[in-house]
Amino acid sequence: MNEDSGGLSGSATWENGAQQSLAELLSLLDLERLEENIFRGVSPKDRWQRVFGGQVLAQALVAATRTVDDRICHSLHAYFLRPGDPRVPIVYEVDRSRDGLSFTARRVVAIQHGKPIFTMSASFQVLEQGLEHQSVMPDVPDPDSLKSEHEWRNEILHDIPEHVRPWFLRPRPFEFRPVDPANRFADVKHAPRQTFWFRAVGKLPVETALHQCLLAHASDMTLLDTSLLPHGLTLYAGTLQTASLDHAMWFHRPFRADEWLLYVQESPSASGARGFNRGEIFRRNGVLVASVAQEGLIRLRSFAVDKR
Repeated sequence: MNEDSGGLSGSATWENGAQQSLAELLSLLDLERLEENIFRGVSPKDRWQRVFGGQVLAQALVAATRTVDDRICHSLHAYFLRPGDPRVPIVYEVDRSRDGLSFTARRVVAIQHGKPIFTMSASFQVLEQGLEHQSVMPDVPDPDSLKSEHEWRNEILHDIPEHVRPWFLRPRPFEFRPVDPANRFADVKHAPRQTFWFRAVGKLPVETALHQCLLAHASDMTLLDTSLLPHGLTLYAGTLQTASLDHAMWFHRPFRADEWLLYVQESPSASGARGFNRGEIFRRNGVLVASVAQEGLIRLRSFAVDKR
């Protein structure tokens, strides 16, 4: 397979596949309007088990945003209630909870098979000026000095279990460049912290809302993994039952999802079969643009039950 070769043709194949993956994601975010406040979205054809949580998060934010004029989302709080079925569309119902002078509130329910699979509250605000302070971005190597994701993945190819290779090696709409690459398929424990540079693999339109929706999608791609690092486990481990339980985001300052962003993640706690994770996202110039928090199910199958 070309992308396993690590050569020029493999890199070119990866880049072409990544561009196609980004185009498909943008298409997924272009929801169909069924009725006032009701939208429908679909899932990628390559999902065979359950819908990726970041997809539902991003589509729900698209639905909410399409009911708001001249205001930018500043925060969202979501709960994943049931696994999404990738074989059928998802219906998003938006409740226009409040339209105030400065803030607008929306509640979104995602429905499949007649049941809610996800709920989200989002708040939007008119642009204002005010007091400013922020966390300091850690001193890390520039993304251009790091190995590409294609190079890094091919380096650990021999450690990736055969049954997850097609999934793990597939081109994706975002490129991630780990600052301190850890071979997650080796039986090694790490501190509960990881740092990535990431960006969309192609140029995007200028709309702020689109960049927020794409960031919401990307924010769920690696966060739950952080709680597994000190235990030497991965999401692909057959001994684990994993799922995102909730997800919260705060958008602080402007950014572009097609420019390099630094995602600093840590997991302060794991208990009760749940891992708690949080992250900060910085622009390349050190400006903090978003904060993220998430709790996820990380249940050892020896203690597992059939239902969440």
